[in-house]
Amino acid sequence: MCNLWSFTMANDSGTPTRNRRWLITTVVLSAVAVFAVTALLINIFERKQEARNPYYHVVDLNDTIADPAIWGKDFPMQYDLYKRTIDMQRTKYGGSEALPHSPTDADPRSLVSRSKLQEDPRLKLMWAGYAFSIDYRERRGHAYMLDDQTFTERQKANPPGACLNCHASMVTVYNQLGGGDMMKGFEVVNHMKYSEARQYAKHPVACIDCHEPKTMQLRVTRPAFIQGIRAFKAKQGVENYDVNAQATRQEMRSYVCAQCHVTYYFKGPDKTLTFPWEKGLHVEEIIADEDQSKVKEWEHPDTGAGLIKPRHPEFEVWSQGVHARSGVACADCHMPYTRMGGLKISDHQVNSPLLKINRSCQTCHHFTEQELRARVEDIQDNFFNLRNTAMDALVDLINDIKANKDHATPEQLAQAREAQRHAQFMIDFIISENSMGFHAPQEAMRILGNAINTCRNGQLALHGAPTPSHNPPMIAQRQPGGSLP
Repeated sequence: MCNLWSFTMANDSGTPTRNRRWLITTVVLSAVAVFAVTALLINIFERKQEARNPYYHVVDLNDTIADPAIWGKDFPMQYDLYKRTIDMQRTKYGGSEALPHSPTDADPRSLVSRSKLQEDPRLKLMWAGYAFSIDYRERRGHAYMLDDQTFTERQKANPPGACLNCHASMVTVYNQLGGGDMMKGFEVVNHMKYSEARQYAKHPVACIDCHEPKTMQLRVTRPAFIQGIRAFKAKQGVENYDVNAQATRQEMRSYVCAQCHVTYYFKGPDKTLTFPWEKGLHVEEIIADEDQSKVKEWEHPDTGAGLIKPRHPEFEVWSQGVHARSGVACADCHMPYTRMGGLKISDHQVNSPLLKINRSCQTCHHFTEQELRARVEDIQDNFFNLRNTAMDALVDLINDIKANKDHATPEQLAQAREAQRHAQFMIDFIISENSMGFHAPQEAMRILGNAINTCRNGQLALHGAPTPSHNPPMIAQRQPGGSLP
């Protein structure tokens, strides 16, 4: 009996120890699991709170604060990306490398971009007699826009103050000069010389120019665009259009860019900044608008033609392309969404979509980066080749008028000069548009083709030859399907 009891106790002596170990292990694992689940829930809660409160309220923003660094206290991620517009990155046809520049009192810049005039001397002939023949360089990021305008050699031409519309943060300037009325301030700046107005501008285009400071809603702040888009909408049958009240959010993601990325002219003796959209956004409609208003920005010294200058009509050209027709906004490609922690924000390093294909293009186009880049560059290569042909045609027309202006009849000379005015505007319109034809490939090639034809017709008119038919007999007589009768 004693031996049996001793055997039983010996076999059961390890059981309590094993049970305790198992219990401790279970408790520890349970604690770890509870901790992990708790941490996950806390992380989810924090991310949800971030999504509900997408910025840190540090300063009380209002329409008197133009400095983006102050806005950056509430929006540090967006401001960090905005500052990166100082980066100079090239694609095949866009951007620029930084070139060293010896600072002077007149131009303190230590870096500049490449001169387009040196790359293509035909531009100097096209703009002869105008400020752009003095200095015209590759575009740089938003961080440089005010300095590059302030210190360009084109300042020798004493430009109007309205030029600041696209290169400076103007909300506080317009409000200050207009006593709180931006439209009145806009009118005051129109009457000023650039050197006078520049004293009021302190920053390049910044947060305040596109965002309402209390709600961060997108808004249009440029009176010239407000007037221009109202005129364009009236042509479409929409009277008294108020862009800030009637535009959709997706439309605003293009309109805030279109405040500056457009063509314009200075109307009348007051040099009022005007968007020529009353007849439409096509290049022919813009030319017709400026012809009707009798706009003449300068006279070509070699030909005597009264000329007009397009600026940077990205919005007008984009409006004719497949992306605009598909509802794709400027910001979708140039400011694609990016994730930072639990936040999804727009990329404020505004630059070429080719530098961020995965976010700019592949959200819609499911092809490799290499293929998408190749497609874009193929479009741009074809555009560049036809652009060169058009430039040659224009140079030929200018030289032909110069050589024959003392021999041609007044009527012949008038027709040739009109051809130069219109063809030059079309070529300048499409090469000043900063996408190398990509924003609307078919429209870009159509414009260049018409410009080449206009140059040819100008030369024919100069020499008294009849204007050729667009439908020669053999073509006009063709039946559907291509067969001759």
